[in-house]
Amino acid sequence: MSGSAYHHWTRRSFLKASLVSAIALVGRPVWAQELTPAIAPEGRLVLYNTHTAERLDVTYRQPSGEYDTDALRALDQLLRCHYTNKVIQMDIGVIEFVNALDKQLGGDKEIHVISGFRSPEYNRLLRRKSRRVAAHSLHQSGRAIDLRIPGVGLKDIRKTALDLRYGGVGYYPRKGFIHVDSGQFRYW
Repeated sequence: MSGSAYHHWTRRSFLKASLVSAIALVGRPVWAQELTPAIAPEGRLVLYNTHTAERLDVTYRQPSGEYDTDALRALDQLLRCHYTNKVIQMDIGVIEFVNALDKQLGGDKEIHVISGFRSPEYNRLLRRKSRRVAAHSLHQSGRAIDLRIPGVGLKDIRKTALDLRYGGVGYYPRKGFIHVDSGQFRYW
């Protein structure tokens, strides 16, 4: 056989081929169906952490789909556990969910983050105070964010998040926030 009949496999080409094969077998993943460029053309968020009083205005993804690793690290830092100061890599799915939610609500709003990543220690503390805190919360794996958006009603945020049908949506009107996560679509 000639040399052109062989394909030199790199890690990148293997991963691309694997992804294409998986999509061919099961169809487009939910996040690709729901978070199309028409909904979230640019990955830009304006966040305010209510516990640390830190603000971040960051473009973490270009319209071409390319992620900025420094911007993602800045998001991880802002979304860290305020109780222990531990930082983990947040799941890109929950970041995209928050971005799509923001864009559907008009975009460029300052999103107030009540909770992003929660260390196991902090989650245990919250569980002792409230039975509504899950023992295996997706916050502990960086897959959930509790938020509110000044000037936008919680019911409107909830409806918009549910309409996206992307992940979990929790409604906490007494506490004044909405929970979103990158788990299976469900709501409470």
